[in-house]
Amino acid sequence: MRRWHAIVFGLVAYAVALIAMAPATLVDGGLQRATNGRLRLAQAAGTVWSGSGQIEIRDAGGRSGVAKDLTWRVMPISLLRGRLACEVGIDQPARVFPVTVSPSRVQVTNADITLPATVLGLGVPKLAPLGLTGDVQIHIANLSFTRDAMDGTATLQWLAAGSTLTSVSPLGDYELRLDGEGTTIHAYLRTVEGPLYLDGKGSWKQGTTPTFLATARVAPPQQPQLAPLLRLIAVERGEGKFDLQLN
Repeated sequence: MRRWHAIVFGLVAYAVALIAMAPATLVDGGLQRATNGRLRLAQAAGTVWSGSGQIEIRDAGGRSGVAKDLTWRVMPISLLRGRLACEVGIDQPARVFPVTVSPSRVQVTNADITLPATVLGLGVPKLAPLGLTGDVQIHIANLSFTRDAMDGTATLQWLAAGSTLTSVSPLGDYELRLDGEGTTIHAYLRTVEGPLYLDGKGSWKQGTTPTFLATARVAPPQQPQLAPLLRLIAVERGEGKFDLQLN
């Protein structure tokens, strides 16, 4: 009997050791499956419990993207509550934010992330040819995701916005707010300041195509420089006004 106890104990200890030493590269496979290849983890080091790597945000084809340093540390005690809690740091390991994963929900709290403006072209392919410049600062106070819903609010600020196709720089500072209400996400765009005025709104409901309509207005002094840029992606209405639809 004691011999069987020893065998069982040995097998359990071996299984725990395998889990504890599971390589960080396994995270990449999970990200790839969950995001259809839009998020990948390169240069992974450490284990699934504590590791680092390069988080890559890729376009729909998985060919080009933006990479940022990523660190994570799982809190094993959270497993006793039926969930997985970890501390995540992007580009600034000293500034981490909590991510909690349960069987039905992923929750992100108090996160601040800075990305280059080229990420906007990855999310909206229509904008990619403009060669967008500047920084996108993302703030998430409290946001939760399920398989078919999102609840909470996220704010994206595009600071020192610009384009490689125009000499007008910066174009301005802009803010996009995303409000999740179950299966529907609402988006609101406003201009903080700048010679190019943008405002718009849109929505996305689970199972439908996202729609977003924005209006751009250019003051007369900047129209000769900015009108050719806006004509690439928007419909000109006259007197410095352009309508842009993204879907």
